[in-house]
Amino acid sequence: MEIVNRVAESDIAVYNLEALWDGRLVVEFDLAPFLLEGLVLREKPFREAMKAHDWTAYADQHVAVFCSTDAIVPTWASMLIAAKLDGVAASVAFGRKADLVRDYFVRALEAEDWSAYAGKPVVVKGCASAVVPTNAYLLATRKLQAVASKLMYGEPCSSVPLWRKRAEAPAAKAAAKPVGIKTAGPPRPRQT
Repeated sequence: MEIVNRVAESDIAVYNLEALWDGRLVVEFDLAPFLLEGLVLREKPFREAMKAHDWTAYADQHVAVFCSTDAIVPTWASMLIAAKLDGVAASVAFGRKADLVRDYFVRALEAEDWSAYAGKPVVVKGCASAVVPTNAYLLATRKLQAVASKLMYGEPCSSVPLWRKRAEAPAAKAAAKPVGIKTAGPPRPRQT
């Protein structure tokens, strides 16, 4: 008797969120050291510090811009940093590392071509590395529900069922017309 791998022969598609990650390093850029006493942004010294800063240190990395103090930093300061990192960093986002990774996966999932999964049962691969945020699994679920016939989590050989497309309801039969019955019209005025 020959052993048959039914999983390999099935039409189950595997969606691996980890494959979306480009593997680049994620670093943080803290604004606090560039503020007066870590709290006040003075425009001229800030601009001079940004001009003198070595931006090549962030080459081909994802940069999360944040402020570690409770300073009120004007939006233009982060915009200036983004402008300095243009063409140097792989991406720039406001927040901590986790915020940048979440934003990265949202953009990647929005750009994904989901047509390859149309009408197929799909397993969203589990046990990914820690780089894939939970939010990415939720967004992938929503995107796959629009095209897949069935959605599972895990591995094709051991998956947890999550959702199945409902079977199409048969077309409703046309309502039968009553025969020999007059439809009511407006009341007729009485003639006396």
